[in-house]
Amino acid sequence: MNKDINILIVEDDNSINNMLARLLEKNDYKVTQAFSGTEAKLYLDSKEFQLVLMDLMLPGMNGEELLQYIRNTKTLPIIIISAKIDKSLKVELLRLGADDYITKPFDIEDVLARVYANLRRYIDFSNSAKDENSINQELSFKDIRLNLESKEVYVNNQKIVLTAREFNILKLFLQHPQKVFSKANIFESVWEEDYLGDDNTVNVHMSNLRNKLLKANPQEDYIETIWGMGYKLKS
Repeated sequence: MNKDINILIVEDDNSINNMLARLLEKNDYKVTQAFSGTEAKLYLDSKEFQLVLMDLMLPGMNGEELLQYIRNTKTLPIIIISAKIDKSLKVELLRLGADDYITKPFDIEDVLARVYANLRRYIDFSNSAKDENSINQELSFKDIRLNLESKEVYVNNQKIVLTAREFNILKLFLQHPQKVFSKANIFESVWEEDYLGDDNTVNVHMSNLRNKLLKANPQEDYIETIWGMGYKLKS
């Protein structure tokens, strides 16, 4: 599988960029190296990638700007590798659309494990429509239409761009329109990992999803908070 995976590394430190490239190539991934945000943007506009591994402190277009540029049109996973990640910045990166973050100095086995985990979720997300029965390709609620095959979501007749996790959260709600989902329910269903009580990750993704729905139709409220319990679709 790895031979078909294209990964973009965006890091201005030559030694770190080259080390990551060697590590990933040794594990049979195809690698493209960029040394500035501007160079990365050129590659992203001309090639298809399945994952981006990027620093924040970049010449040209900085990391935050590049992250927002990618998220405007693409659902591929983005892993941040940076020495300047604190708790507040982690929350902001998730809000901007990052999927994961690794703090420098890093362990190479940790990098490989996170790359593999994020790629597995992304590929499962991209290919899941192949296993869906063709009669159930669309889910709907109010003026939301979610297509399981094309992975497109329309709200108020406007197409909205969701990340893979935002899409899967919305899909989870539409498949169970009466259910109240706790944060643990959402995390374990979408991330497929044990919930360890860190609310920030779920909070940020729920906020991003709700903001995108609200932007498409400010007159409608789709998801409500059930205090002390979780979230559900608002009838």
